Amino acid sequence: MTVGVLALQGDFREHMAMVRALGADAVEVRTPGELESIDALIIPGGESTTIGRLATAWGMMDPLRERIEAGMPTLGTCAGLIFLAAGAVGSDQPQLGVLDVVVARNAFGRQVDSFEADLDVSGLDRPFHAVFIRAPWIEKTGADVEVLASIPDAEGREHAVLVRQGAIVAAAFHPELTDDDRIHRLALGLGEGG
Repeated sequence: MTVGVLALQGDFREHMAMVRALGADAVEVRTPGELESIDALIIPGGESTTIGRLATAWGMMDPLRERIEAGMPTLGTCAGLIFLAAGAVGSDQPQLGVLDVVVARNAFGRQVDSFEADLDVSGLDRPFHAVFIRAPWIEKTGADVEVLASIPDAEGREHAVLVRQGAIVAAAFHPELTDDDRIHRLALGLGEGG
């Protein structure tokens, strides 16, 4: 299996290292031609507006939409979740619109408000230690979106932070910054996620 990591901006190297540790080939993807040669895709964390603008400038928006809508396994993390989403509260940034969710950017606060938490994840046999950095949360989910994990805000209201819709898995956190590969396995079909 060849996993492409969208390498326009963000922490794509960390994802590539995790994919290789799982025994799959990892390649950087920046062009429509490179996108054609992969079996699965990761859209990393970084700056979602910059990722969207670069994807637009480099002619990647339609090719990405087509491959993802055709069922290619796709993992989006943090900014990748925002880029995949149908909308973002108070923002008109470029988004693929392939994941039926609306996100709130930087919902937990600024960089200094970054945190870690143990999440109960549907389909995993033990909690996942998640790293949240200037993280979004999901405000609204469509009917076909399955919430795999949620977390309370300061007022105790639960917000989805890990979802699945078809072959797309999207996380508000950074699984690539841990030694735990279960989210990557779950999203990309690389062995057991348990």
